[in-house]
Amino acid sequence: MMNTYRFNVDLEVNGEPHALEIDARWTLLRVLREVLGLTGTKRGCDLGECGACTVLLDGEPVNSCMTLAAMCDGASVSTVESLGSSEELNSLQQSFLENDGGQCGFCTPGFVMSATALLKVNPNPSDDEIRHALAGNICRCNAYGRILESVRCAAREQ
Repeated sequence: MMNTYRFNVDLEVNGEPHALEIDARWTLLRVLREVLGLTGTKRGCDLGECGACTVLLDGEPVNSCMTLAAMCDGASVSTVESLGSSEELNSLQQSFLENDGGQCGFCTPGFVMSATALLKVNPNPSDDEIRHALAGNICRCNAYGRILESVRCAAREQ
């Protein structure tokens, strides 16, 4: 019996092309974590409510737990792994570290990816613009003040 739920998807992930055979029901989050081994993107609520799984899809922040990978054929995906390395963080990651913007760290990749999208289009955002851009992300440690300060500092460093 042939499995009709499988088909091919071409994705560019963090600048690298991937030709994948996937199940049509898989989310982008599942493909990133389980197929490609990119575990920086976190599985939080699986309901699109917490933002821990935020990635950039063609430059726009999306909840990867709510995005079918099949719908991303031909798209470019950026995860937190694309921003820097453990040896050299990018300015936003460094700012989160220096300002304690990621207390437990679970939500941090999602916040960083949402902030990355914001700073790309608005390098000098107001506090209200930062809050609006990060509204889809939840921090269970309640580090919102430190997260806001982290984005502010990163904007000044650019």
